[in-house]
Amino acid sequence: MNTKIEKILGSEASFYLDHVCRKIGKSLIHAPSSDTVDRLWVGTDRNVRTLCSLQTLLGHGRLAGTGYLSILPVDQGIEHTAGASFAPNPLYFDPENIVRLAIEGGCNAVASTFGVLGAVARRYAHRIPFIVKLNHNELVSYPNTYNQVMFGTVEEAWNMGAVAVGATVYFGSPESRAQLVEVAGAFERAHELGMATILWCYLRNGAFKKDGTDYHAAADLTGQADHLGVTIQADIVKQKLPSGNGGFRAVGFGKTSDAMYDLTTDHPIDLCRYQVANGYMGRVGLINSGGESHGADDLHDAVVTAVVNKRAGGMGLISGRKAFQRPMSEGVELLHAIQDVYLDGDITVA
Repeated sequence: MNTKIEKILGSEASFYLDHVCRKIGKSLIHAPSSDTVDRLWVGTDRNVRTLCSLQTLLGHGRLAGTGYLSILPVDQGIEHTAGASFAPNPLYFDPENIVRLAIEGGCNAVASTFGVLGAVARRYAHRIPFIVKLNHNELVSYPNTYNQVMFGTVEEAWNMGAVAVGATVYFGSPESRAQLVEVAGAFERAHELGMATILWCYLRNGAFKKDGTDYHAAADLTGQADHLGVTIQADIVKQKLPSGNGGFRAVGFGKTSDAMYDLTTDHPIDLCRYQVANGYMGRVGLINSGGESHGADDLHDAVVTAVVNKRAGGMGLISGRKAFQRPMSEGVELLHAIQDVYLDGDITVA
């Protein structure tokens, strides 16, 4: 095993690396592999061009040919305001540096806005796969809402050379049903044009915070969000790493069963395995988000997230702020550390 990974994990190494999932066994999971497209996607209704786009994503960067993905997402200029996102490292106000970081970091793809990718498309669209984020929740309107607004068309993303489009649905919000219809239509059109689709399956509802506990990342709620995402034919779902469980029960809504909670334990890998299971047992790849930057702990946190995702049966990591809110050389190092987890044959599905 890569001794650097063990060193980063420190005293937690055995906790993450030796765990075995006994509730949902690995024999039930369609884990990523070099033949993922042939094994899982050829028999679906995806057309030939979409299969080619999926293979393009899986065939680029340091993880090419492994079945795993390392994606750099930089849409925070809209989602979190450009100032808050790029002030720690102002060079990323320039779209070219965002794409350069993805290339030098060995990523499979770069995901960003119409503006960012359109500004450099002629120079870079043939050098690294583009994922255009179609919708956003801008933070200038007051009061803020949980609405996701389309910033462009699927055709515009196709014309700039994108191999995939991404979109967000804020499940649980009053606006989510309209977003479901809108995004489902956009994904249908993207598939017609031969692009892959990635859904940010996030939860937003003030009621999901109960008695001082935040259940927005609970395994049961995020798992159901993933299941709704794959139902509208997302090829890949993006989700936060689960923390805790029992969101439905705590908030007091939805339909639950004692058996569904028997499928997990409190271990992070078991909780993430439940997310994978809700993506048709891994037929639709799960990529977990890297989350916000916490400074000195970022490298450790990113490696832990990668280990949990891989051992749960996930497809990879989509990590942005931890990489771009630091000098480029350090961002490249962090992305490589994430990728090293997926390249290490000794780190196996639990």
